[in-house]
Amino acid sequence: MSENPALLYITDLYYPAKGRNYYEEDLYITSQLKDHFNILIGNPQQALAFLDKADFMVFRNTGPVAYYQDYFNEFVKAVKQKGIPTFNSFDGKADMKGKQYLLDLFEQGFPVIPTINSLDKLHLLPNSDQYIIKLKNGADSIGMEKVSKEEINNTKLEEKLIQPFIDFEYEVSFYFINDEFKYALYAPNKNKRWELKTYKATEEDLKFAQRFIQWNNMKRGIQRVDACKLRDGSLLLVELEDLNPFLSLDALEENSKDKFIENFVCALKDI
Repeated sequence: MSENPALLYITDLYYPAKGRNYYEEDLYITSQLKDHFNILIGNPQQALAFLDKADFMVFRNTGPVAYYQDYFNEFVKAVKQKGIPTFNSFDGKADMKGKQYLLDLFEQGFPVIPTINSLDKLHLLPNSDQYIIKLKNGADSIGMEKVSKEEINNTKLEEKLIQPFIDFEYEVSFYFINDEFKYALYAPNKNKRWELKTYKATEEDLKFAQRFIQWNNMKRGIQRVDACKLRDGSLLLVELEDLNPFLSLDALEENSKDKFIENFVCALKDI
């Protein structure tokens, strides 16, 4: 009988993510983890049925939990009551809890895209001809819309955020396991968010990204710091994905991918 611990790997293999194939990434990851753990793959909306069969759990490409928020809340509560270790740990302060953190970080002077939640704070944003409206509890661009300067005053903002439309150079993402940087990818064509290439992060880039990882102070997990590079070379945070970030492993060279999986296995064995 195998002595490997039982790992419940939560993913939605059927979620139609735009520009990404969740199932390909998770089939690859689980193919690499099966030599180290006894793996049970579960859907995020059926996970409660499998909690008693797992020594610990990995929460991966599950799609936006906004689609099944009540079930997710019940699931997290049960996981904590049973004391099942999870990766990611459910103690993040960023996207895991919605977009409130963007408001908080902007107010605290962090380098984030300026973000407000009421029209009477519009003067705090840089002057812009267009604005981006986002749902406070949205994800994966759900409910996002672009409005003109003229339209903004007629926009209903209940549970929504306002950001100025920023003409950035490109988006870049920094990937961490626990608090250690592993790789970075960027989208040279900003209109094709998921056509990614390897990005060589500078020391300044890493200081920027690490600042948000330290702020979040999550016990364990994979985090993705998404930023936009402005024309002056500076970075602004777009979002800190600390629940189930897509990893875009298919964009990595084989040796980088192998190294990431090796680090992932070590992090899981530490649990």
